[in-house]
Amino acid sequence: MTKTIEFGAERLTIEDVIAIANGADAHLCDHPEFTAKVNKGAAFLDKLLEDEGVIYGVTTGYGDSCTVAIPPELVNTLPLHLTRFHGCGLGEDLDHQQARAVMATRLCSLSQGVSGVSLDLLQQIVTMINKDVAPRIPQEGSVGASGDLTPLSYLAAAMIGEREVLYKGEVQDTKTVFSQLGIEPLTLRPKEGLALMNGTSVMTALACLAYQRAEYLVKLATRITSMVSVAMQGNDFHFDETLFAVKPHPGQKQVATWLREDLQAEAPPRNSDRLQDRYSLRCAPHVIGAVQDALPWLRQLIENELNSANDNPIIDGEKERVLHGGHFYGGHIAMAMDTLKTAVANIADLIDRQMAQLMDYKFNNGLPFNLTGAEGDQKPINHGFKAVQIGISAWTAEALKHTMPASVFSRSTECHNQDKVSMGTIASRDCLRVLQLTEQVAAAGLLAASQGIYLRQRQGELNPSHMSNAVLSMQSAVKRDFDPVIQDRPLEGELRLVVAMIQEQHWDLY
Repeated sequence: MTKTIEFGAERLTIEDVIAIANGADAHLCDHPEFTAKVNKGAAFLDKLLEDEGVIYGVTTGYGDSCTVAIPPELVNTLPLHLTRFHGCGLGEDLDHQQARAVMATRLCSLSQGVSGVSLDLLQQIVTMINKDVAPRIPQEGSVGASGDLTPLSYLAAAMIGEREVLYKGEVQDTKTVFSQLGIEPLTLRPKEGLALMNGTSVMTALACLAYQRAEYLVKLATRITSMVSVAMQGNDFHFDETLFAVKPHPGQKQVATWLREDLQAEAPPRNSDRLQDRYSLRCAPHVIGAVQDALPWLRQLIENELNSANDNPIIDGEKERVLHGGHFYGGHIAMAMDTLKTAVANIADLIDRQMAQLMDYKFNNGLPFNLTGAEGDQKPINHGFKAVQIGISAWTAEALKHTMPASVFSRSTECHNQDKVSMGTIASRDCLRVLQLTEQVAAAGLLAASQGIYLRQRQGELNPSHMSNAVLSMQSAVKRDFDPVIQDRPLEGELRLVVAMIQEQHWDLY
């Protein structure tokens, strides 16, 4: 049975947006109080128009053109022009999952009932979600204030039957798809183009997706660290409970606990008397734990933005006021994503350093160079994970390069009306790129750690009693899809498979 997420009743969570992105249905709250609140805002705008009131973006032009009065006979045409002149996005398109997340975040914001839109507009987004019709949205063109104007214009355009949509895995003409599905194009009321476009919903949608991927990466990086420690004959006392009680960051303690549990097994014989492991093992709780400790704060920022009215002006239908402000500014999402991408890149760097140790015979306590599984006269011509380690270094370097904060690159634009902007959407896109690169590093790290454990077992230095059930289970799970590398073979296909499994959150961790 398809899950259904209700909009307009309770606060939504990141998980609710993810559910919609992954195919859940949407339902609009039918409680009389919600319906009345939405209707009051729309009715108040109608009344102001009848009384010839001045309303930004309704009876005036947009942005720096706010001093331009719109003649009454053109008021109803103005929102159509807004959607059309913003149709200038470039770059790759958001994928279907991301576009569905955008619809969910915009619907959540407009369902706060203070944007002056009609119930028909809200229902049009619900219909598109439930029919699995998503707008085609180019990624590039937003400075994050006045919100995601250009990318959100593609949602507005689709709702009125223009441009293209993503349907059944293809880019298709919106009118054609609407005709097939019996969807009537929406006619925008005077403020509805502005309400749809003037907000932070693209950056917030991407932030929700990024958060979920980062949350899983924390656990996966911890499990990889456990496996590397086993393969490297590391010291489990680095994660002692008393040790972490004296530096009690909760997330750091949690990661140390996970590592301690993963390494709780009979001690194998060691090839090294080194008392302290190098930092990439010993300090793993401090690196991964910093991300874990940031997650509650990041969730707060993202979910507050998700459940906010973030367009301009705000329409207070209850007190019949038009409130002009700047809630379209995406500073909180920019801060969250600039922070998260840096935190995630540190995980890539951690695994990269672990891999450098694991594959170097000078540091890996007796494993073959580059983790090659070849023996005898074939050994000199086999190179194991040599190129994979180079790839890990390349992916890590690129991830680190993308940590330059986007939020500090504000540009004055739109005739100096938008003279300080958030760059939140660029920060979100950067974060997704860093996540992709780090997931590639993690995929390679997982396969290399598994290879290292296999080689220890083959050398007779490791048996099942030396590994916890968690590590044994993970090793078995990896080996179901990945044969140990004995003779050199191309590993691209297997790496891509593992990256996909990571992104699907294939393994249950902790």
